[in-house]
Amino acid sequence: MPNPRSAALTAVFLVMTMISPHGAATAAEGRADPLESLRREASKARTELEKATKRMEDRQKDLAASQVKLRDTLKDLAAAEAELNEIREPLARLANTSYQQRGAAGSMSIFGGGDPGQALRSTADVTLLAQSQKALVDRADELQERRKRLATTAQDLQSRNAVEQTRLQQEVDGLKSKSAQLTEQLNEMLDKLAVSRLKRLQLGCDRGLSSDAKQFPNGLIPSRYLCVLPQKGHKLRADAAQAFYKLNASYKRRFGRDMCVTDAYRNLSDQHRIYAQRPGFAAVPGTSNHGKGQAVDLCGGVQNSGSVQFNWMEANAGKYGWIHPAWAYSNPFEPWHWEYGTENDE
Repeated sequence: MPNPRSAALTAVFLVMTMISPHGAATAAEGRADPLESLRREASKARTELEKATKRMEDRQKDLAASQVKLRDTLKDLAAAEAELNEIREPLARLANTSYQQRGAAGSMSIFGGGDPGQALRSTADVTLLAQSQKALVDRADELQERRKRLATTAQDLQSRNAVEQTRLQQEVDGLKSKSAQLTEQLNEMLDKLAVSRLKRLQLGCDRGLSSDAKQFPNGLIPSRYLCVLPQKGHKLRADAAQAFYKLNASYKRRFGRDMCVTDAYRNLSDQHRIYAQRPGFAAVPGTSNHGKGQAVDLCGGVQNSGSVQFNWMEANAGKYGWIHPAWAYSNPFEPWHWEYGTENDE
């Protein structure tokens, strides 16, 4: 299922705050703002998508509960039928014997032609046995009727649920398609407005996700709570990413290219792998700032202490909340390692 806080929809929600002069001018002129219209449509689509997804999940839970109940009932019914089958043969044999006793017409002898006393005893035996099993027979009859009702109900429920699930899935697919179309339209509008790549990254990264990301253990932050960097394959926590976008833009103005990144957010599995490769040098798994999504390892010259790029970082990174921690100057010496806002992060 799609994430309700996806970057695509977030971009639509944030775009008006990023391009407010255009919106204000349009509103002042009394004309409809196309970006504002897109924002409303995207918000509506997200709300509908969330409702449709919730309805599908609720129906799936209801059906699962009904199927469990049905299986339990049929199991009870099978047990009752097994008990009934145990007495059917001896009951039939006793009844047949009572009809064929020598010198008597069995239970029918009460109508003449046999020993009335023997006939009454035989009839009493059959009656006693029948009465002793009557509760079980009645229970079996009740369960048979209940099984019929449950089977019919379950069949109806499954049929209705299958139809409803298909309908809801079509609705969800339609809403996803609509969301994709809105995102495409938004990007086209951003192109016409000559919005920079930096602006696009900022639009697609909801800074509000930072507090959500902090709730997860080190190295176990779900991807949807992280923001992509200009460097392909790397992500950071939203607040660190927003600061990195600006740092990267400043670096690019100075050196004519994006910063070189070898590592950013590092999941717990990668932390264990790196620690195994460099015991005593890499952070203990579960404690690395990479696992919090607030650290990067840089290349492109920054990895060499005293280089022009490293010196530029020392002089400028702090303006954007990035620091080279004290430990990285000596123990171990890692000029490539930089962290975001660690002093005030906790």
